[in-house]
Parts: sequence; structure tokens; C-alpha cells
Amino acid sequence: MATPAERKALLFFGIVIALGTGVRAAHIHTAARGSPDASARAALEVQLAAADSARHAKLSKKKGRKPPIHQKLPSARVDLDVAGEPEIEALRGIGPSLARRIVADRDSFGAFGSLEGLKRVRGIGSGLVAKLDSTVTFSLLPRPMNTVVSPTRLRPKKHVRDTLR
Repeated sequence: MATPAERKALLFFGIVIALGTGVRAAHIHTAARGSPDASARAALEVQLAAADSARHAKLSKKKGRKPPIHQKLPSARVDLDVAGEPEIEALRGIGPSLARRIVADRDSFGAFGSLEGLKRVRGIGSGLVAKLDSTVTFSLLPRPMNTVVSPTRLRPKKHVRDTLR
């Protein structure tokens, strides 16, 4: 014969099992019965059609085809020290990935200041700098790259215990 404590534990486990079974049955019942309403299904169909058309358009494009030249030329000189990715990408010879690298380099290391400063970006060489010479400008001063660190900063600090000896 079970003790009163064991009977309480068995009753507790029986209730937990019954509740779990009831929740599972309710979940299965609502999942089988509840299909999405008409407006949700229509919205899903629109999204699927848009995704399919975009995928189809991407596959049907001819590789290596460039956009017309009138879409790539900027209307005025572009200041590379403050311009965003779309303005930089509009320059001749610069694509989206190079524009991202230019902005990332500028954000990390400061303004370019000149065409020589622009050469520090990976993927920009003398040829591209020559192309960009008449279409870009620089308004900010470059961050000094050769700053001298004082010798006292290079020496490790003495610990208090070292000075007491």
C-alpha cells in the first residue's frame, strides 16, 4: 500500500499527463481545422508571385551587360570625404562593392583628403585614380598616418610594489 505522500505524487503526475494530453489534442485539432483565411492566402500568393518574377528576371538577364552610360554619370563632382554609397557608386569604374569599401575605409580611418589618400582602399590603383581625377573632390583634411608616439608612452608603467623595493 502506498503512503499518503506517494499517493499525492501519483495524483500530481496523473494530472500533469492528462493536461499534456489535452493540450496536444487541442493543438492537433486547431492545426487541422484552421487553414489561413482568404486575405492571408491572397497576400501570400502576391508575395510568392513577386519572388518568382524577381527570380525569373534575374535568371533572364544577360551576364556582363552594363547599364546605359547616362545612368552612371553623376551630375556634379562627388566629394568622397562625405558622399554616401549611392553617389560613389554612380562614378565611372566604381561598383557597389567598391563603393562599400570606400565608405568603410573612410569611416574606419578618416577622410581621404586627396587622390593619394584614396589609393589606400583595396581595389583602387593608379588607373582608377586617373579616371576619377576630374569627377571627385575632397573637402576634409586627412587623418595623419605617421603620428609620433612619445617614448614615455612606450615604456611600461612601474608598479607601486616595484617602487617600494
